[in-house]
Amino acid sequence: MASVIAKMADELISPILQEMNLELFDIEYVKEGKNRFLRVFIDSPSGVDLDTCAEVSEKLSEALDVEDPIKEAYFLEVSSPGAERPLKRYEDFEKALGKNVHLTTYEPIEGNKVFEGKLTEVNKDYVVLAIKNKTRVAHVTLPFDKIASSRLAIIF
Repeated sequence: MASVIAKMADELISPILQEMNLELFDIEYVKEGKNRFLRVFIDSPSGVDLDTCAEVSEKLSEALDVEDPIKEAYFLEVSSPGAERPLKRYEDFEKALGKNVHLTTYEPIEGNKVFEGKLTEVNKDYVVLAIKNKTRVAHVTLPFDKIASSRLAIIF
């Protein structure tokens, strides 16, 4: 049911985002405790501010009221995926080239399951990270099918 609602919300929000030159990053419909949430994550090359989120929320809320695809009570949340956004699709990895990322793997690779470094190469089979260890830089190749989770990272 959650995926059906997310798909319906996607159909409603796509024209709104296209009109505003924004892109849809992700949609989720989840139950947390007694409450249900429709979460819409939007993005643009120049970033997303609070006013943009509020405007999208207002327009989407109006469209949802007209179409009424969700019969139960829920909260609508519209936001940016954030500075440490998840990398879910191959395209997300391509956009992250040259940026710092945090990856975990299902099983140890070279004795580690957690990797943080600069994404230097992406192809359909693997990614390569440049990991700094004190004054040295090591390159680690991680097969896509071994990556459990991935996100952008802010490294200080």
